[in-house]
Amino acid sequence: MRRANLPIDLSRHQQEWQPPVLLRRDLRDCDPCPSLSSAAGLGGLTSYTRGKSAVASSPLGLLVTDIASFANAPKLAAELELIGPVVRLQVQTSSLKRGERPQSWYDPGPILSVPSLRLDDGGVTGVDECDIADVHHRDHPQTKFRGENGVSIGFTGHYARMRARFGEHLSDGVAGENILVDAAGRFTETDVMHGVVIVGAGGHTALSAVEAATPCVEFSKFCAGYARTQRPDIAIADTLRFLIQGTRGFYVTLEGESGTAPAIVALGDLVFRRLG
Repeated sequence: MRRANLPIDLSRHQQEWQPPVLLRRDLRDCDPCPSLSSAAGLGGLTSYTRGKSAVASSPLGLLVTDIASFANAPKLAAELELIGPVVRLQVQTSSLKRGERPQSWYDPGPILSVPSLRLDDGGVTGVDECDIADVHHRDHPQTKFRGENGVSIGFTGHYARMRARFGEHLSDGVAGENILVDAAGRFTETDVMHGVVIVGAGGHTALSAVEAATPCVEFSKFCAGYARTQRPDIAIADTLRFLIQGTRGFYVTLEGESGTAPAIVALGDLVFRRLG
């Protein structure tokens, strides 16, 4: 199982946002897939295979049968296909964009990894020793919440593509998505257009209204290795084209009416995509 490893340094941003020192942790301190080793938590599931239909006669099939039988989850009766496990959870404690355009730059320093997330209709909150609101959460004091961008999800296969093109500095999680799923290859908006369902020992979380995250100039400069104050040029336009259609990740929204009870997502939870 891949272990994500993204060094986090918040020391430069203490005046802007001050999470407790004890919360500066990396996934190396956590069991990356507790659900996969817990037969009691996931109906005997001890391994996963991407692309395997969840309605087959198997532990996965039994698992999804249990999900679909929940009285409060009629939409989960749709056929599901396993993508992979959650291997990293994180929040952006402040904006990752610095400076003023056209000499602005991307700074991943405010990204903080956490063992679990709480999702509600306002976005994402990191859960550890205390709560840490993502800067895209509606209630963050410097909120960047627009309505559709409260929760974001990405895939390790997309990072592999970015590293192949731009270099090793594109480590897993550096784009800042909240939920990182271990899955090879590339997913487009069409592949996940019907939404995803995250399943763990604590229950299920349905996410829909999928929208590809539009890459910004600052992240494109970071990918291309440009200096902080270097102005974007035609090469950055080409980088932006490479990052569109979900390579940077996707925005998703917690299903349910306003005021829906919060959902918890933990490391090791399994992510399925709806097929229809």
